[in-house]
Parts: sequence; structure tokens; C-alpha cells
Amino acid sequence: MKTFLVIGGTSGIGLELTKLLSKNGDRVIVLSREKRNLEDLENVEFLRYDVTGTEPLPKIDAPIYGLAYCPGTINLKPFKTLKAEDYQKDFEVNLLGAVKIINGYLPNLKSAGNSSTVLFSTVAVQTGMQYHASIAAAKGAVEGLTRTLAAEFSPSIRVNCIAPSITYTPLADKLLNHESKLKASEDRHPLKRIGNSAEIAELAAFLLSDNAGFITGQIIKVDGGISSIKNI
Repeated sequence: MKTFLVIGGTSGIGLELTKLLSKNGDRVIVLSREKRNLEDLENVEFLRYDVTGTEPLPKIDAPIYGLAYCPGTINLKPFKTLKAEDYQKDFEVNLLGAVKIINGYLPNLKSAGNSSTVLFSTVAVQTGMQYHASIAAAKGAVEGLTRTLAAEFSPSIRVNCIAPSITYTPLADKLLNHESKLKASEDRHPLKRIGNSAEIAELAAFLLSDNAGFITGQIIKVDGGISSIKNI
């Protein structure tokens, strides 16, 4: 039984990933601020932790074969209305939290001998989208971190990043909570729908697995084609 660590594994993509790993019979340790949605899952351990806090990381003695950092923010505002605090919060959650987690559990990842880390970005980093200045800046840093760590940690630790477009998650609810908003978002995608947490989690689970053993340093877009094709 392998040990996997999912940060933010109680909702959205993180929860779906936790479910997938649990079904495979592996041990899944979930770090999150609140314990929820995990009651019926087997082989899942919960450790309460806030990535923006100052408390020491919970100690984990076992080798970690896969680590997924799922916390994120959606802070969409016109550039002129963004405050320094907006940028600081987005960097704290998306970049600095990931740095803290990876640095803290690096010995566990190394002791596994052949492990994998998955981070999350957004399609808005490589495709300019209005009102995304703060979050795109923070996620752009995550993409830079991904490539740097993939180079630095190879060959023993693979590091990849998933860049979705808007996805059905509790975090995105305010952007999709009306039929008109949902329809407008769907129509922007060539596939005429938006993604769901389960399909993003499937990719994350694959990247954490040995089946993705020849993949590292990649930013993989899962965006319904919005970043690369246009229907005329």
C-alpha cells in the first residue's frame, strides 16, 4: 500500500482525487482546514492544517509516493481595483503554500525512491484573459516552480502541473450560479461545456501513478480547447 498526500482533499478536485486514490486501495492522507466529505472513504486519514497559517506541518513518517497540492483562489477583478492584499493572498495560497508543503515533505518524497508531485495552474496564465491579473500572476509563478522543481528533483521525483479552465467546483460556484452565467461560460469553450472535478482528478491520479513515469516538467491544459482552437 502506497501513501499519497492530498492538500485540500475535502472538496472539488482534491476530493475527487482522494476518492480515486482511496478506491485503488492506497493510503491517502488529507490535509485541509476542515474535515468534511470523507466519512465514507476507506484508507483516508485527515490532518487539520491551514496552508496560510504559521503552525508546523503535521509529521508524516511514511514515504510519500504522490503529492497533490489542490488549494486555490478565484479572484477576478479589473486591474485598477486590485489591491496589494489581493496579490498577496493569491500568492500565499497558490505559490507559497505549495512551496511550504513540498519543502516540508521533500524527505518523504525522496524516501519513496520514485515519486510524483502535481500542482494546479489555470488556462489564464498562457492565454490572456481580462480580470485575471492577480490569479494569473500567482499561477504563472506556480508554472515556473513546476518546471524548476522538475529539473532539480529529477530523476527521483516527477513534477507536473494541470492548467484547467473554469471547472465545476465549490470555489467556482459564484461564477456559475445562474443559468445565464453557465451558458456564457459553456459557449466560450469549443466543446460547449465546462469541465468537472472528476475528469480533472482522473488526470491528476494518472500523473501521480507509475503509468506516467516518463512525464515530468509539463503544464497540461484541460480546458475544452479554449486556449488553442476557435470554432468559426
